[in-house]
Amino acid sequence: MRQQAIEHPRVRWVDGYAENLPLETASVDASICILSSHHFSDLEKAVREMHRVTRKGAIVFFIFDPKAHKDFWLLDYFPSFKQFDLQLFLPIDEFTKLIEISIHRKVEISPFLLPYDLTDMFAAAGWRRPEIYLDPEVRACISAFALADASLVKQGVKLLKEDLNSGRWNAKYGAIEKFDAIDLGYRFLGARLD
Repeated sequence: MRQQAIEHPRVRWVDGYAENLPLETASVDASICILSSHHFSDLEKAVREMHRVTRKGAIVFFIFDPKAHKDFWLLDYFPSFKQFDLQLFLPIDEFTKLIEISIHRKVEISPFLLPYDLTDMFAAAGWRRPEIYLDPEVRACISAFALADASLVKQGVKLLKEDLNSGRWNAKYGAIEKFDAIDLGYRFLGARLD
């Protein structure tokens, strides 16, 4: 991600770990964590660190709630993702409780409806563009694909390609093409001081 970023004179890049941020206490106005909390070795410690470095502004997490949406068509092709999501992502009620108990901030939950034309290629970004999942470069940037059993991914890709070519995908799921946005379990957690 750093390699893809555009440099800006008012932005300073800092290397570090979420559990031990190389920033002074109360040195930032707000903190945001975008689809990365599942990579932390100690989520509670990372939350406390974000609280430590944030003055009085919000701490915002953009996360995926594995229990929020169970019938996304992608799971028909890659059923192992369901178990993967349950193992990798903390359910939203547990995440909220962790924040409230560890840093004593009130948490507001807001759903994020995914637009059909997302440019950030995270897991559900292609909900209306299934062909993107055929691209190995797109799959390599999505944790669920990158960490999955390669043979299961290959099998799912083959089936998806066949269904797209034959029109079966459109017959089963084409109705979603009338939607401009959809709720697939992505949430913003805004943690504010009272």
